[in-house]
Formats: sequence, structure tokens, C-alpha cells
Amino acid sequence: MSEKKNILVLARRDHTEAMRVAAGLTIFGHTVRLVFMGGPVADTPENAEQAETLELCDIEPETTVPGQELPMLDPRALSLAMVRSDCVLSI
Repeated sequence: MSEKKNILVLARRDHTEAMRVAAGLTIFGHTVRLVFMGGPVADTPENAEQAETLELCDIEPETTVPGQELPMLDPRALSLAMVRSDCVLSI
């Protein structure tokens, strides 16, 4: 059995894929944190579907993009999240 990790997924270029990856990592029992970066998440059917999956996986996304309806991480909070994670994935 593998060791459970604290994983931070940075959704920088492909928000949809980052949501898929984050949800998938929970299957192995890992604690996953997802942070949207680079711009607002597009309002598409695919993203809406992935957002539902995140909800089922108990992942509450955060963002570094001002003006979104998600918890905001400033640069200091993002740095701290990275340091406290066992693994950081940038997608």
C-alpha cells in the first residue's frame, strides 16, 4: 500500500485537465488541494461536469485570480501551500 500524500495541483494552463487529475488523485486516498491560476475558469459544460466531480471528491478549489467566487490565495499563501505539500503538480 502506498503512502498517502498531500498534493497541490496548480491549474495553470488547462483547468479542465487539472480538475480531472485532482479528482483522480483522491482515488488513492491522497489529500488534494487545487488552485486555479492564469485566468478565470471558462464556463463550459466540461468544466461544469468536472466541478461536480470535485464536489463529490471533497475538493474545494482556490484561486490566485482576483474577482472569482473562490477562496483567494495571495502569493504568500500560495508559497506556504507549496512548501507544505509533499508534491506539487503544474498542469
